[in-house]
Amino acid sequence: MEGKKLTNILLSLSDGFIEEKRKLEKKLTSLGATVTSITTKKESISGYLHDAEIIVTGVENMDRKTIEAAPNLKYISKFGTGIDNIDLDAAAESGIIVTNTPGQNASSVADLTFGLMLSIARNLPTSNDLVKNGGWKLHIGNEIEGKRLGIIGFGEIGKKVAKRATGFDMDIVAFANYKDEAEAQRLGVQFVSLEELLSTADYIVISTNLKKATYHLINEERLALMKNSAYLINISRGDLIDEKALIRSLKAEQIKGAALDVFSSEPPDLELAQLNNVVCTSHIGGATEECSNRIGNAILHNIRNYLQSEELQHIVTKND
Repeated sequence: MEGKKLTNILLSLSDGFIEEKRKLEKKLTSLGATVTSITTKKESISGYLHDAEIIVTGVENMDRKTIEAAPNLKYISKFGTGIDNIDLDAAAESGIIVTNTPGQNASSVADLTFGLMLSIARNLPTSNDLVKNGGWKLHIGNEIEGKRLGIIGFGEIGKKVAKRATGFDMDIVAFANYKDEAEAQRLGVQFVSLEELLSTADYIVISTNLKKATYHLINEERLALMKNSAYLINISRGDLIDEKALIRSLKAEQIKGAALDVFSSEPPDLELAQLNNVVCTSHIGGATEECSNRIGNAILHNIRNYLQSEELQHIVTKND
């Protein structure tokens, strides 16, 4: 198939992925593309939109206004899985292809899930800070072995969380719109209603996608269903939780604690982040060398195919 002419590619990624961005820039340049690399939040994307034919984006807000300001844009490649920062309708209307890299971050996020779970259950940050400041005190925590784990969402991340939970002999239940019955049976996972999951689980992990139907999925009413001994862990998107309701629940000790890698706004509301029964990380779920390499390779493969007019993988919208 005849390839496309030389293409202008814009890399717009946060400085946390600077090494992977350098690798991508070098490899894409070797394909004959003209590559411009900027750092999200340090440089405005607006001055680079006019000539861009391909944009590789992480968390940059690719809304309608941004897309319409890029008259030559043909292809948006998401560095990651979640596409809630991309206006898919606007992209489709402009004939722009959008792809993502699903599953590439699943192992890293699942690992962090258990890091967060253990951190909040055993008061690890508090104990760490105390010892580093010259203190010494016994903090009583909770075990996770044999406890009930509720997973909201049973995609690639949810499945890997479940797999790791089997090593702790946890009783695993899940709520999902799409039920992979074969994998659930293999991992010993029982599908239940959201209400049953919330009311019976000791640890609740949110690993579902953010969309209109799931905005504030965990609200005041659903927080009230949880046991006062339960922990809530969010490794997906901040807006899946009504944070104001969560703050009230945590302050009233209606639930025991929360471990959060994601927030409605990032950096987060300090009122939530500074609560004693909250453990926070800075959206680092996929921030591992291994994950970055996998995502970078998947993006490179797709862009190479695009330049050679070959089939793309993981298209989430395109002009029909």
